[in-house]
This record gives sequence, C-alpha cells and structure tokens, in this order.
Amino acid sequence: MHSSSPETASGSGIRLVGFDADDTLWRSEDYFAAAQGEFERIVGGYIDLDNVRARERLLAIEKGNLALFGYGVKGMALSMIEAAVDITAQRISASDLHAIVAIAKDMLRHPVELLPDVREAVEAVAREHAVVLITKGDLFHQEAKVRQSGLADLFGRIEIVSEKDDATYHRVLGEFNLTPAQFCMVGNSLRSDIAPVLRLGGWAVHVPYHLTWEHEREAEIDPALQGRWRELAGLDGLPAAVRSLHAIASAQA
Repeated sequence: MHSSSPETASGSGIRLVGFDADDTLWRSEDYFAAAQGEFERIVGGYIDLDNVRARERLLAIEKGNLALFGYGVKGMALSMIEAAVDITAQRISASDLHAIVAIAKDMLRHPVELLPDVREAVEAVAREHAVVLITKGDLFHQEAKVRQSGLADLFGRIEIVSEKDDATYHRVLGEFNLTPAQFCMVGNSLRSDIAPVLRLGGWAVHVPYHLTWEHEREAEIDPALQGRWRELAGLDGLPAAVRSLHAIASAQA
C-alpha cells in the first residue's frame, strides 16, 4: 500500500500527517525503564540509592549529554557508565561496567512489538492524507526497528532526525513545500511531537504512552492552541481525530 503524496493530495486543510515511532507505533520506553531498574540494582551494590538519588543523577547526566550523544540506547549506555562511576566515587568494578554495556546490547536486540491498532490506523489515515514517519534517535537502531516493524511500506517518506524541534519540522515541511497549517503530527511526546508543531501553526494528535521519559514531558502548550490538537487513549480513534482537525483546518483555509 502506498500513501498519496502532498503534491497529489487535493483540497485545502491537512495534506500531510506525520507519525512518531517509539511509544507511538511500537513499544520502547518499557525497555528503557527496565534498563533503569537494572542500572539501579548494579549501583545499589555500592551505595544507598535513596540517599544518592541515582535516578535523578542519571537523568541529569543524560540530559547534559544529549548534545554530544544524542537520543537512544547508545547515548543512555554511555550516560549510565558515567553516572555509575560518579555515583560510586569510582569504586564500581570493571565487571559491573561490563554488565551495564550488556544492558544496552540487550536493549538493541529487543524485537519490535507494535502497539494495538497501529497498522489499521496508519492505513486509514494514509487513504486520505500523505503520511510520513518522523522519528529521532540512533540511526542504525531506528533503521533496524523500522525494518522489523513491517510498517515501512505505509510511509511515503521516513525521516530519522537527531532532534524534533521547531527547526526540524520547519525543514521537513519546507522540503514538502507545505505550510505548518497543512501538517498534523501524531505522537506520544508533548515535548517532541506536539508542542513544536503547534508553535509553528500546525495540528497534532497526542496519544500518551503509559511510560514517558521525564525529559519528554517537559513542555508548555499555550492554552489558546487547545483547539488545534486532540488527545486519544489509543490509535483506534486516530482516523476520526484527524478528520476532525482536517475539517477545522479546511474551514480556516
């Protein structure tokens, strides 16, 4: 199945729908949460986790390293190693550092598990709009997950980016020769999928996941933009939500 392209889509309103990947189309944060628990188990052999606040210190190190390592498993692994050395005052053993590397390797080997109603929802939206996949993270890992998902054939284009911010969306829309008002983004992250698109003047559908990395929850959305986005409990309601936003966008065009 091939989606239409923005160039061939007719009418006003929303002409392109973007989809996030991790925790929108398939499970991801579950594995990061499990890795966090295993990391805490390892460093807990050296220090009192409650006193040292390992989770907060790891998050601080991860956020500080984003500009260098980017998003994804490999960046998390490097940050876990740095945090382990720091938290244990360099007492952590080489074998335990090796165990942290093994955590990352296990995460990279996890099979892709699609979330409920994913294929049906994307196919339904693709029958009415051009669709594109926009995901961030490690290039090799994201490419592998897209291949394993069996969904690549649904998207007219797949964008793997280092960050999903105003500039990234502006670039992607410019390459499609579209305005933000002709674009709708679907995703679980307020920070990466919803807020920047709304700031630019686009539309969005938020599908929260039961686990979300704290960094991805850090977003402020102007209440005046409330009418430009919808929030769903699952993707089964996505086609109707996109139609609703498309109707509003068409009326405003």
